[in-house]
Amino acid sequence: MVKELNPSIRVLMGPGPSDVHPRVLKAMAKPLIGHLDPQFIQIMDEVKEMARQLFQTENQITSVISATGSAGMETCFVNLLEPGDEALVCVSGVFGNRMCDIVERCGAKLIRVDAPWGTPVDPAKVKEALEKSNPKIVAIVHAETSTGVLQPLEEISKMVHDAGALFLVDAVTSLGGTPVKVDTWGIDAIYSGSQKCISAPPGLSPVSFSPKALEVMDSRKTKVQSWYLDMSMIRNYWAGAKRAYHHTGPISMIYSIHEALRIVLEEGLEKRFERHLRNHQILRDGLESMGFEFLVAPDYRLPMLNAIKIPAGFDDAIIRGRLLNEYNIEIGAGLGEFAGKVWRIGLMGESSSLNHINMLLSALRQIMG
Repeated sequence: MVKELNPSIRVLMGPGPSDVHPRVLKAMAKPLIGHLDPQFIQIMDEVKEMARQLFQTENQITSVISATGSAGMETCFVNLLEPGDEALVCVSGVFGNRMCDIVERCGAKLIRVDAPWGTPVDPAKVKEALEKSNPKIVAIVHAETSTGVLQPLEEISKMVHDAGALFLVDAVTSLGGTPVKVDTWGIDAIYSGSQKCISAPPGLSPVSFSPKALEVMDSRKTKVQSWYLDMSMIRNYWAGAKRAYHHTGPISMIYSIHEALRIVLEEGLEKRFERHLRNHQILRDGLESMGFEFLVAPDYRLPMLNAIKIPAGFDDAIIRGRLLNEYNIEIGAGLGEFAGKVWRIGLMGESSSLNHINMLLSALRQIMG
């Protein structure tokens, strides 16, 4: 007979998921109601309003996709691109490459602007590419989870709009941990994930679309490639007095993000951003005192995802294994060209605390001598 679930209690300090507040777990245990129940519709409306505050936007088309952040990525692309469109994608890591894959699956023409992994995309290269092309959208990752780079957006956003294109942003790791100013920065389409700085379980993707993006969606000549991710139907499920059935909403997961967003806003966005930055600085000082080097230059480091170089002579898998098995601490391995060369240490949401930092530093000192 299969035994009852009994997973270990981990200290989650990888690239996601992050630890979840007990209030969020308690919210998930509340009674189920129907996904078109008037009470659930009110909960959905409250989630939309709190998501707008977190995105710092007035966009009416702000909701939550019933799937992970990668589905949020696909939602933005498949609703805005049609076969034959041009799309310019800025690539500085794994998730920029994933954007490129989706563009090609949409039947659009891909234009890449690459940056060395561990560095931000150069606005001058974006400008040069825009002068040679006519993209419908320009896409970029705000917080590249694979490298720990925080990408400045405002200069590139202005270039994009001057060229008449839409600006699409991946904020999976940044939302809730560092400022994401959708309206101020002129972002037309944006997606995130529930499991990082928002500190809800994985499985939901907050998204927001500007009025300009909505005009593009409404003027499509072809159907959206994905039925499940078609915003022309999803927005009718998330808006209006009478909701149109599209899919069965994940009730307990919506409960979870409702409570997680309440916690974010109770703390206050500025205080939350300050906490993430302060804890990053404490972790940085502790790691550097032990001889660790960061992958990313100081001006472009993500406060919530710290990429550090593995010192020569130390085995990546062995040390991460000891951290997990002896101390219950999870950190992330390197991806792509950084596999075996860097560790990715998350300080996201509930996992961004002095206790987490002190536990990790103490464990590393004992393991590495």
